Amino acid sequence: MPFRVTWSNLLDNVEELPADATLLTPVSQKPFQITDVQQHRMLIEYQTGSETVPLQREQFETLFQRVDDAAGAFDLDRLPPGAEPYATVASLHPRFTIDDRDGTLSESETPTASPLVDAHTVEHNDTSREEPDISVYADSLLLIDALEQHDVTSLTDLEMPTLVNLYTLLSDVQRNANDLRQDVRGVLLDRLHHDQPVSGQYGSVQRTARKNRTLKDDETVLERLEAQGIAPERIMSIDASKVDDALEVTALSESDVYDIEESEYVRKADVDEEMKQTRLQGLKDQLAGADEDTTELQAEIEELEQRITDLTSFDSGTSYHTRSTGG
Repeated sequence: MPFRVTWSNLLDNVEELPADATLLTPVSQKPFQITDVQQHRMLIEYQTGSETVPLQREQFETLFQRVDDAAGAFDLDRLPPGAEPYATVASLHPRFTIDDRDGTLSESETPTASPLVDAHTVEHNDTSREEPDISVYADSLLLIDALEQHDVTSLTDLEMPTLVNLYTLLSDVQRNANDLRQDVRGVLLDRLHHDQPVSGQYGSVQRTARKNRTLKDDETVLERLEAQGIAPERIMSIDASKVDDALEVTALSESDVYDIEESEYVRKADVDEEMKQTRLQGLKDQLAGADEDTTELQAEIEELEQRITDLTSFDSGTSYHTRSTGG
């Protein structure tokens, strides 16, 4: 198919995007928006800056040709610096697809939506807020409420019940947040396909690997080290379990053979879930009320506050008159 036809189809699909659609670069995951579509180029802006970047028609032609030369699957790691947006926009064409797990741009016979556009389109609507049904949300809301009520910059000035509440909520948030973090990490590991950092709005992540070492059985270790001239007694250590067995049949105390260092810590012993739910429902009701139009109510409150101020303040040069209720 001639490139002019491919280009025309691509322009049609780009122009059908919502005006506020947010796209992501396939490797670094940088968000950007298409600000203008012209006959021979497109203009984009990254959300992290206000600079306008042009995407030229001839560069798209080169990219499509590379996909064709690669037998239909082009490795996105081969993109030159600054060329990632070309791949994202190219995936808007019905015949070209990005696989964000394999990190490839390929030609397809079946039209597919771009995972870097549809999943990240910013939609604005008037629907009411919906709270996520996860534990960390509820506990975080309660913790925020507690932090707003108390000055935690001076913990020593807080009363005992307040400190207990803070510790309980912090513990719950930490536990539930870590559970959710583990779930998110599992999904990220499935999608990260290289060691290059991937950026989001608040930070970046990178797939890394680390080694966890566990010794083979003692006989194997000693045998192999001895074969290399290492005497067994040089690496032999006292087995703590055998020492404990020996203590039971001797007059020695634990401190005779152990260096003991005690440390104290605070452990969350109980949680009043009923009280948490009561307070949480109150906060949810407040949030729901905040979404309503309160302009008229606020005006009435301000008028009432002003009347109270006028009536309770003293000024020797001011005389007060009651407001007439007649016409």
